[in-house]
Amino acid sequence: MASEQAAESYTVEELVAVNPYNPDILNDLEGFVNDQVSNQTYNLDANLSLLRLYQFEPERLSVQIVSRILIKALMAMPGPDFSLCLFLIPEHVQMEEQFKTLIVLSHYLETARFRQFWDEASKNRNILDVVPGFEQAIQSYAIHVLSLTYQKVPRPVLAEAINIEGLALDKFLEHHIANSGWVIEKGARSQLIVLPRNEFNHPELKKNTGETVPFEHVTRIFPVLS
Repeated sequence: MASEQAAESYTVEELVAVNPYNPDILNDLEGFVNDQVSNQTYNLDANLSLLRLYQFEPERLSVQIVSRILIKALMAMPGPDFSLCLFLIPEHVQMEEQFKTLIVLSHYLETARFRQFWDEASKNRNILDVVPGFEQAIQSYAIHVLSLTYQKVPRPVLAEAINIEGLALDKFLEHHIANSGWVIEKGARSQLIVLPRNEFNHPELKKNTGETVPFEHVTRIFPVLS
């Protein structure tokens, strides 16, 4: 009883930090996953700890909780979170239909096949709509991928990647023009969205640290040479 009262005085993050393999915190970690969904927060370390505990106590595994963990991990792309979580899930669990769907969705995202991703996602709203903010997170990831490739994105390419068209896309563009430094240009066939410069879409901005010699090092060399 005393230990239970002591545990209640710690946050879930603190419990994980103290002893991530303690089976007594499994229920707390499951509740924390639901809190992450409700509050649109995210804690990969706590979720990984829960998946490890499921490995030791497979009879306590909650398919619903695992599904939510994987969806939140998808939302964290381009991080490796989904693969890290999937590695801890038994193969027979991965073969359940909803998990096979999530694995397919992750593959589409990793390979930037956004049209296929949105088509598949639309068929599985019952799985994905449980987690608020999913579409917005994937749209942010899609924009990240486009910004690594394009200096100027044709409007149809952007529309396909983020699954927004028409007036909704106009409002989306207005928001990013005002807040993200986007610029609209007229192209030969469609609008072009000029994305902010970065070292990937403008390689000349990349600093080659291997060939750069700090100035103070140069000043030390001069007396030796003389």
